Amino acid sequence: MKKYVMALDQGTTSSRCIIYDREGNQISAAQMEFHQYFPKEGWVEHDAEEIWTTQMTVAHEAMLSAGLTYGNIEAIGITNQRETTVVWDRNTGEPICRAIVWQCRRTAEYCDGLTKVTGFMDEIKARTGLLLDPYFSATKLHWILENVPHARERAEAGELLFGTVETWLIWKMTGGKVHVTDYSNASRTMMFNIHTLRWDDHILDVLDIPRSMLPDPVPSSQVYGETVPELFGGSIVIAGAAGDQQSALFGQACFHEGDAKSTFGTGNFLLMNTGERPVSSRNGLLTTIAWGLDGQVNYALEGSVFVCGAAVQWLRDELDLMNDAAESERMALAVPDTAGVYVVPAFTGLGAPYWDPYARGTIFGLTRGAGKNHIARATLDSMAYQCYDLLSSMSRDLGRDLSVLKVDGGASANNYLMQFQADILDCDVERPKCIETTSLGAAYFAGLATGYWKNLDDITANWQRDRVFHSIMDAEERKSKLKGWREAVRRTLDWEKAVK
Repeated sequence: MKKYVMALDQGTTSSRCIIYDREGNQISAAQMEFHQYFPKEGWVEHDAEEIWTTQMTVAHEAMLSAGLTYGNIEAIGITNQRETTVVWDRNTGEPICRAIVWQCRRTAEYCDGLTKVTGFMDEIKARTGLLLDPYFSATKLHWILENVPHARERAEAGELLFGTVETWLIWKMTGGKVHVTDYSNASRTMMFNIHTLRWDDHILDVLDIPRSMLPDPVPSSQVYGETVPELFGGSIVIAGAAGDQQSALFGQACFHEGDAKSTFGTGNFLLMNTGERPVSSRNGLLTTIAWGLDGQVNYALEGSVFVCGAAVQWLRDELDLMNDAAESERMALAVPDTAGVYVVPAFTGLGAPYWDPYARGTIFGLTRGAGKNHIARATLDSMAYQCYDLLSSMSRDLGRDLSVLKVDGGASANNYLMQFQADILDCDVERPKCIETTSLGAAYFAGLATGYWKNLDDITANWQRDRVFHSIMDAEERKSKLKGWREAVRRTLDWEKAVK
């Protein structure tokens, strides 16, 4: 019987399942969007049960379309939206509230208060590699404990469990038998010591979070357990898990120190493999765990942009400027430039390197001659500018420039955007034939754990280049465009505070 590996790719706006063969080819795929909840300004929520049902629906759909049964599936790997926080009842499996999404900024004021705790910001950075920000899971979990009725007493009584999305899915698929998180996801919670690979007791004490809620940290490639037979007609081992951006780094075969990739998804995330040593950033980047594999841990420097492809969804859904996100490239190419328009899509604040939860989205430079095509082009350009900000910070931290950036994610299929990215970075941008490297990385983690792929050389052999974009922009033009971008960002910062 021919075997394949199933990747569950649980993203911010949709659940997907892709089934891969040994050569890294997609055998079948299915995708389903789920609802986004915005109960207050700056708040973002998901229904954890809807995440579960949509993920299982697409898993069955992908198997059915390829004519596969559980016996054809060697293993399941999971990759997921990171930092999103789920709390559920240990006995019933019922979530006690909606999941708080990584984009949600509801804990900004609480974070402001924590900055006044002497030395705590420095401790967070030294122990977790992160910055004190609402982005991460810890303050979201604290909010749930303080604001959901009876949550704190139930948690202290041992009745509640916490997890990021991969933890939730593994717990559900194993019928509540396995409560784990992989190192890469744990490192995004702001509660995990990336040096000791343990939950940090001091941070838990400051945030008043019961340790009994927390999952066991485990490597990214390991057999965690088996699905309950009734899910797929028989048991399948679950053998890999990683946060979406670390999974994409792995799927891009960025196995060596200095390798870097940028994923253009709902957000934009630039990661560089720093090998077995964590590198502390002085320029607003994060130090994170890339993965745990074969008894070793790889670290990465990361820059996080909260809104990337989501800005094109905004053009489509809120402004009604297009019927399909793919139209953005045609619209951008319909005009010779942006007519001086800059879009700063800070809908949920700005991430690296600014870390301003009070920034809000803005459009600058509008004139009577500016039309929807100029706004569409400026929106695409904003993705490249934000990636430039990340790479510029990374170059200053490491003392060297990058010559090649690998790209992936849905928006990397946009040739206009990729050319502008190469122009504004002044380096080569390299796109693989398979741009769904996030799910591919999850498959690789699972397949390595079971021997489906023997080693990293097997994975490297699967990677294939689609196209390289070379910089063709004049240096003065680049300088002028970046000057405009920096000024637009400056005027966006602290907006919410300024108008209150």
